[in-house]
Amino acid sequence: MPTLDMPDRPHLDSFRRQARALQRAVRAGDPDAIARLARHHPGAVPGDTGGLRLSAAQLVVAREYGFASWPRLTRYLETVAEHGWDTGLGAAPAAGPAHEFCRLACLTYSREDGPARWAQARQLLAAHPDLTTMDIWAAAAAARPHDVGRLLAEQPRRATERGGPFRWRPLYYLVYSRFDLAVPAADVLAVARLLLDAGADPDEGYLFDALPSPFTLLTGVFGHGELGTRRQPHHPHWQALGRLLLDAGADPNDAQTLYNRMFDPDNSHLELLFDYGLGAGDGGPWKRRIADLATPARMLRVQLRWAVEHHQAARVRLLAEHGVDFRSPFEDDGPAWGPGDGRTPVELALLNGDTGIADYLVAQGAAPPGPDPVRELIAAAFRADRSTVDRIVAAHPDAVAEARRSRPGLIVWAATQAPIATVTLLTELGFDVNAYGRGDAPVEQPWETALHQSAGNGNAALTRLLLELGADPHLRDQRFDATPLDWARHLHQPSTAAVLEPVTAVNR
Repeated sequence: MPTLDMPDRPHLDSFRRQARALQRAVRAGDPDAIARLARHHPGAVPGDTGGLRLSAAQLVVAREYGFASWPRLTRYLETVAEHGWDTGLGAAPAAGPAHEFCRLACLTYSREDGPARWAQARQLLAAHPDLTTMDIWAAAAAARPHDVGRLLAEQPRRATERGGPFRWRPLYYLVYSRFDLAVPAADVLAVARLLLDAGADPDEGYLFDALPSPFTLLTGVFGHGELGTRRQPHHPHWQALGRLLLDAGADPNDAQTLYNRMFDPDNSHLELLFDYGLGAGDGGPWKRRIADLATPARMLRVQLRWAVEHHQAARVRLLAEHGVDFRSPFEDDGPAWGPGDGRTPVELALLNGDTGIADYLVAQGAAPPGPDPVRELIAAAFRADRSTVDRIVAAHPDAVAEARRSRPGLIVWAATQAPIATVTLLTELGFDVNAYGRGDAPVEQPWETALHQSAGNGNAALTRLLLELGADPHLRDQRFDATPLDWARHLHQPSTAAVLEPVTAVNR
C-alpha cells in the first residue's frame, strides 16, 4: 500500500531528486531514511549503508508511492503525461462561449458538479445557439449530430483531436455531458456513432489529478460517485450508450465505474458489464499502460467485500453467480476500505451481523468459520442481540476488552450499519461514544465520530441518542476540521441540524 500521495502534477525529475536525497541520507546514516529503506526494500538493510546504490533508493521511492518497481513508476509517469487531466480546470472560467459551455455542461468529478452548473450551461447555449457550429467539442457536448457530422466531413481527424477547456477528445465531452437530462437518445447515439466511425477510441480515458485509476468513457456513461446521484448522475441514456461503446470494443473491466457505482445497491451496471465479459480478460489497454492496476478478478473481489460489509445481498448473489471467489480469505493488499486482513467473506458477513449473507455463502460452498468469541460478540451486538452478548460475556469475560482493543472505532461503523439499539449496547460494553473511526467501512482509521455520521446522514433519532450517551458535539473530524453541526449543514440535513444547533457553542 502507498504511504505517500501522488503530487498533483507529477514529473519524473521530482522523483529522481527524491531518490537521490534518500540515497544521500541513508549513506549519511540518517535513522529515518534507514527506516524507510527497511520498510520498503525487499532485502535486508545492508550492514554498510554507506554504499547504497541509487537503484535501491529508487525502488524504495517507487514503493512509497504504491508501485512495485522504479520502471513501473516511470511508465506510469509517462502515462500521466499523455493521459493526465487536472480537475482544477473545472473551476476556472474558460475563454469563449463554446469552451465555457463545455466546462459547465460536463461532469468533472470535482466539487463543482451539480444541477446549478448544468443550468448555467443551458442558459449559455440558449444565449449563443450557434456555439456548436464551429466547435466539435461543444457540438459533441450538446449532442448535435448535424454539426458533428458537418465538422467531421470537413476534417475527419477532428474525431481524435484533443481540445475544448479540458483538452478532452469529442466523444468524451458527449459521454460526460449532463446539461440536458432530456436530450434525445437518437441524437446522443448518432453523435457517438459518427465519432466512433471516424476513429474515436472506445477505451478513451484520463487520469484525474494523476490518480492511477482511469476515468474512461464507460466511467462517464455509468456516472455516480462520492457526491451522490443528484450531483453525479449516470448518463440519461446510459444503457444504450454503454452497449454502443462495449459493442465498439470498450473493455468492461472498468475499475472506476465499479467504485463509483458500489455505493448504490442497484446492480444494473454490473448486469450489463457481465454481458460483455466483466471479470475476464487481461484488463485491457489501461492495465497494459498501468501494470499496478488490479486484475479483473481482484476488482470483483473488492466489490464482493464491499457488498458483504454493506448488506448488499443481491450484489453478493450476482457476484457469486458470475464466478467471483467467495471462499478464500482476503489476503492481498487492497484499498484502505478493503484490506487484506485474512478474513473470509463469511466471517465478514457474520462480523457485521448479516446472517442472511453468511448463510447464503455457506450454502453455496463457503466454509463456516470456527469459533471466535470476539467476532461472535461483535456480530451479536450488530444484531442488537443482547441475550447472546450476555452469554458470550459470561463465558468469555476477556472478549469485551479484546473487542475494544482491536476495534476502538467500532461505534462509528455501527452508527451507519447497525440498528440504533446497537449503539446503546456498545456503549454499555465500554466502547467510547466519542471514538474516532470510519463510517463508510469497518476499518480503524480515525476520521470522524459517530455523531458526525448521524448528523451527516440526517438520522435525528440516533443523533439525540448519541447526545444522551455523552457524545460531544464540539469534536471536529480529522479530514475537514468540522463539527457534527457543520456536517449536517453541509450535507443539507435540517433535521439533525435542528437537534445540534442548541447544543453546539459558536466559535468554540
